[in-house]
Amino acid sequence: MYRIKSLREDHDLSQKEVAKIIKTTQQQYSKIETGKADINGERLILLSAYYNVSVDYILGLTSEPATR
Repeated sequence: MYRIKSLREDHDLSQKEVAKIIKTTQQQYSKIETGKADINGERLILLSAYYNVSVDYILGLTSEPATR
């Protein structure tokens, strides 16, 4: 669904570490990563800024990771 799992793995981060970055629990982040829960806009923006990629890239709307 989202590209957040591959981004997390590419940065050698645990779910717990990413959960802390987006201000949620590891359990909730796991649900987001597996598609059992949606990610809200604020958390999506936090991930985008942290990984330095566009929100569209995270959502799979573009194959260009760079923000413009």
